[in-house]
Amino acid sequence: MAGAAADFRELQRRVQRMQGTVVSRTLPSLPGLSGLIQLRTGAAYGVNSAALSLALLAGPSQAGEWIGIVGASDLGFEAAAGLGVDLDRTIVVPHPGEHWLSVTAGLVDVATVVLVKPPVRISEHQAERIKSRLRQKDSALICWGEWPRCEARLSVRESAWIGLGRGYGHLTGQRARVDIFRASMPPQSFDLWLPDAHQRVVEAAGQVLALDRVKAG
Repeated sequence: MAGAAADFRELQRRVQRMQGTVVSRTLPSLPGLSGLIQLRTGAAYGVNSAALSLALLAGPSQAGEWIGIVGASDLGFEAAAGLGVDLDRTIVVPHPGEHWLSVTAGLVDVATVVLVKPPVRISEHQAERIKSRLRQKDSALICWGEWPRCEARLSVRESAWIGLGRGYGHLTGQRARVDIFRASMPPQSFDLWLPDAHQRVVEAAGQVLALDRVKAG
């Protein structure tokens, strides 16, 4: 019965997507991110690093959603698979050229989450047109770069890799300080492993710190 209910919900979403019905839902996140931020369809998000991009993609991808990637030709797909991104359900357009915006809009029609790395700054008008499409198509967008009036922006302020010694060893994990900016609440800062030695994205500290407290310390 549970499988039939899941199939029915998926059919409903496909019908809504084809009809252009305005919907919004919360997408699955990796366990290490679920208490910090969860993507919602109909919204755009900004990031400043490949690691954050992959971490946000991995949750929906592991849950069976289709993923689109536009313009991020330097993204590490071995790292993506290591975090749990299902490459068999990922559509990649690494070199869209001057048509990157129309390619992004096209992928919004078929993928639940689209990651785009714009080659140029996007205008407010262009961003609003994409956002309207996101609402109609039950999709979310992650911009690796600047995106006007996004729902939230995640920024790696500083990071350090572990695993290397003096002339020996190999990289096993990345610890990062991530700032999250939302329009509706004060900025926050989190210590995360992106990933840890077991390829997991998890909090590196036991508590969430307000950004001003981090600066004061």
